[in-house]
Amino acid sequence: MKLMYAVFVLTFLPIVILAQQKDSFIVEGKDTTIIIDKGSFTLKPVIVQSGINYESLLRRIQNDTSFYKAFRNLHIVEFTSYNNISMLNKSGNVQASYYSKTRQHREKGCRYTETLDQKTTGDFLTSNGDFNYLTGEMYASIFLTKGKTCGEDNIVAGRAFSTEGKSGTEKHKEQLKMLFFNPGKKIPGIPFIGNKLDLYDEDAHKLYDYTLDYDTYKGHYVYIFSIKPKEDLGFFGRKNIVVDEMTTKFDASTMEVVSRSYSLSYKAGLYDFNVTMDVEMTHVGNLLVPEAMRYKGNFSAITKKRERGEFTATLFDFKPEL
Repeated sequence: MKLMYAVFVLTFLPIVILAQQKDSFIVEGKDTTIIIDKGSFTLKPVIVQSGINYESLLRRIQNDTSFYKAFRNLHIVEFTSYNNISMLNKSGNVQASYYSKTRQHREKGCRYTETLDQKTTGDFLTSNGDFNYLTGEMYASIFLTKGKTCGEDNIVAGRAFSTEGKSGTEKHKEQLKMLFFNPGKKIPGIPFIGNKLDLYDEDAHKLYDYTLDYDTYKGHYVYIFSIKPKEDLGFFGRKNIVVDEMTTKFDASTMEVVSRSYSLSYKAGLYDFNVTMDVEMTHVGNLLVPEAMRYKGNFSAITKKRERGEFTATLFDFKPEL
């Protein structure tokens, strides 16, 4: 089999490269740079040798909705979750924490969270049992329910995050969700930074390198798409950087996101943030869902006190609604 593949590559690779070079290819050593819509992308040798439709693949990656869809799928399944959240002080020591084991039930179009075990320290909860930190509220809005929630679905088409009509904590939570679920897309309502989060416009291509690779991950073939700041930006270029790194693995057969890791940071006088996130996916039936999510963040906004927090969500025992 390996011999047949080698013969195929040696026979047809020169033809493939010659054809592709006519379509804005610039060969640079072992990697190949292509130009699409005035933006450059670096292809690793294995991508070039495969002869795939690279332009169609890259456009599909840029327009991916499977990552957000996976979290929407949590609204229509049952699952158990270990929830660990820690709030840190300036020295990095834990000042408040929350641990729980919960089970989300889903029946008759409604879902609700059953708390099987819970422990807290410090001032993590208010006197009436609400979360005392924005980090906790944001976490709960993704993985937990307060009371029974009905009439939800997992549809993402036509559904967009919006801060319209929201203010205060609700607005901040919506902006945080935009950072988590749509990294690389514009975020309205944040002065000086909203447009800098768009990773696919012409200005962004002057700041970042985009690389497409192919490998295996947990026994599956995956495309690996990474975005990193260019190394020679200088001071004025670096000040426009928000995404320090983002790497996404796509299942090569389904093009669903199987994992994503990214780090974002920015400082602008009245507010700043430094966030890292890792997400791993699994399947329940034919539904893609997150099975592990790790977050570490340090952020400050005009109307909120600084929060330094980290959390880990571990989800398992998934079951579709009966």
